[in-house]
Amino acid sequence: MDVQALLREITSERRYRDQIVHVREIAARQADYASPADPLPEALASLLRRQNIHRLYSHQAAALNAISAGKDVVIVTGTASGKTLCYNLPVVGELLARPDSRAMYVFPTKALAQDQFGLLQRWAADDEAIGDVLAPAVYDGDTPSHNRANIRSRASVVLTNPDMLHVGILPYHAKWHKFLRQLRYIVLDEVHTYRGIFGSHVAGVVRRLLRMCEHYGSRPQLVCCSATIANPLELTDRLTGRELTLIDNDGAPRGRKYFVLWNPPFIDAGEKVSRRSANVEAVDLLVKLVRRRAQTIVFAKARVVAELVYKYAREALAGEGDLAGRIRPYRGGYLPSERREIEQELFAGRLLAVSATNALELGIDVGSLDAAILVGFPGTICSTWQQAGRAGRTASDSLVILVAYNDPVDQFLMRHPEYFFGASHEHAVIDPGNPFVLSGQLACACFEKPLTADDERYFGPLMEPVAETIADDGEIKLIDEHYYWTSPDHPSAGVSLRNISQNNYAIVDTSAGHRTIGQVDAISAPELVYPEAIYLHEGASYLVRKLDTEAKIAHVEPCEVDYYTQAVLASQCRITATRTEQPYLDGRTCFGDLDVTWQTTAFRKIKYYTMELIGQASLDLPSQTLATTAMWWVVSEPMRKEVASGGYNPIEALIGVRNLMLVTLPALAMCDRRDISGMVDSSNLGTHTIFVYDRYPGGVGFAQKGYELLDDWLDMGRAIVAECPCKLGCPSCVAPPNLRPPIHSDPDLSGGYNVPNKAATALLLELLAREGARRQENAQ
Repeated sequence: MDVQALLREITSERRYRDQIVHVREIAARQADYASPADPLPEALASLLRRQNIHRLYSHQAAALNAISAGKDVVIVTGTASGKTLCYNLPVVGELLARPDSRAMYVFPTKALAQDQFGLLQRWAADDEAIGDVLAPAVYDGDTPSHNRANIRSRASVVLTNPDMLHVGILPYHAKWHKFLRQLRYIVLDEVHTYRGIFGSHVAGVVRRLLRMCEHYGSRPQLVCCSATIANPLELTDRLTGRELTLIDNDGAPRGRKYFVLWNPPFIDAGEKVSRRSANVEAVDLLVKLVRRRAQTIVFAKARVVAELVYKYAREALAGEGDLAGRIRPYRGGYLPSERREIEQELFAGRLLAVSATNALELGIDVGSLDAAILVGFPGTICSTWQQAGRAGRTASDSLVILVAYNDPVDQFLMRHPEYFFGASHEHAVIDPGNPFVLSGQLACACFEKPLTADDERYFGPLMEPVAETIADDGEIKLIDEHYYWTSPDHPSAGVSLRNISQNNYAIVDTSAGHRTIGQVDAISAPELVYPEAIYLHEGASYLVRKLDTEAKIAHVEPCEVDYYTQAVLASQCRITATRTEQPYLDGRTCFGDLDVTWQTTAFRKIKYYTMELIGQASLDLPSQTLATTAMWWVVSEPMRKEVASGGYNPIEALIGVRNLMLVTLPALAMCDRRDISGMVDSSNLGTHTIFVYDRYPGGVGFAQKGYELLDDWLDMGRAIVAECPCKLGCPSCVAPPNLRPPIHSDPDLSGGYNVPNKAATALLLELLAREGARRQENAQ
């Protein structure tokens, strides 16, 4: 694709309004080759030659050397850099030397396991010697029951995911005793995805696996692979409990990439508050690329956006041959068969474009794409480069366009491209010691094998007190210094790795024989599939007729409407414990435990394309309560009075700061915007206080990271407000962005969704900066 010609064409159009704010040309890079210390077995070398691989990249050779020396390793290189060879070569080499050896590959998704399974099958079919020893098999929730015993006894490489390891392998470890006894390698791929609550649980699962390997007499080597993050060794240490060797000398070549920052134009030139929809801008770009037959992937931050982009693009391309039919949406909630079909069509080139959530961010081989469009900053530098890496997976030129939302961080990046391109990658945060996480993992471990004091080396210093708590609840019993599981039920079935709650809701189309078209976790169901909500699937609109909270079913039926819906939530909180606190300027900041109660009280109807609010209706759904961790910040009374003396409402200033804190914390703590929430509340301390909390039971560490980095956190917010060109406040500074469902109503702002006063917010942040500077000057 001629990227420069495309950009010239775009900028010469009459409709172009200076949306391109920066173009960064990332130069092509030549390959850096090296040879491993020990030559590959001839069968493997011959196989690689037939695949036109005659030399290994430097990081591949370094990985082979470290693995050959018996080290546990973590390989951190770019997308499409050949990390798969770093573990396939030593695994197959081991099988050629010792056919009774075994390996387990753990991927975060079923799709990745299926992708790598196909590769191993091709290796086994391509070489007789390899085929004699390499017997790969996928063992996940889709594996038929009648195949499972054969896989356990005959497969030399088992490909699975943490969920299946958790519920389908470890509880039945006795059936796997021969495999575990001969297990030589454990591969953990895409470990950067193991963060937050998911990563904290996976750490427990990995420790349980290593514990059972030791029980059966093996100590497998670990081979971890990751995208670029700031703390790969810290993450893998927390994830596995072992010290790993880092391999990060990326020797893979890459083609030239053009990275475009695209900012939708203002539609109110005077006030400079509202910008053209980023979704619509992305659709226009997608349509241009599809017309050029450029294979393109669009990444959206939410399911509804992925569906909207697909819907709009199909409508724009209607009547242009087969183009409209060569676009598909792809997101979580689709059935496995639908996802596999879309992946195969994209790889084969039958699809020209896919509108996806981050479900396709990972290393599924979907071929060499020409372009990637990112609708909104994905939330972390790491995810941005992962998504950008899906385009240009060969030596040819590629294009990446980041289309900004009209929200604070996106607009900050549009004004500071040097920050984005020069920013270091974020730290991945997990907390295996979270008591909610640890209690579930210890219960599972106790079922698998009685716990003893010696197991503290796997589960950490909190093992004993958490085990005592579980024993007090009657689930385990202490006998002769061993904790035994006392129930006939498997605890793993009640411990979810990925969701806040333990159960999912099925989304059922009642017009088509009660066909299940998707699913959603129980904690999100009242925010997504409430009665009269519009649920989007494959570009079609479905009206939710009923939400059955007992049967956990959302009943939907197809409908033709020109709007979609957003939930409106009301929430309150209660401090249950203060773990630590410290003075902050002339106020104080704290970290501790918080109970949060929220309820979906209404929903709003938003018109397609124009984003016009066309209606609102009340709802009567049960409330939910979450016990979590939070940081809270009490601004001093003198500071609030100074804001008031400036003619502003101090509460509006606090709400404006709260909004900025919620949108900027993901850039510091490597979390998703939906992982956190917050409010301004006065019922706890008798004065209005800013709360920011983790949206997971027990907390995961995101709010704690904010507590530790409060200066940097507020500095970023201060820059956003100071540089925003609007006059009164807008979604790119102090207001909640228009497309960030659900909406949390603020009773201190009339109407619940009004924009906090920008000047009040700016004044409070400026007063804090002055106070900080004054104290620093006095300290010197």
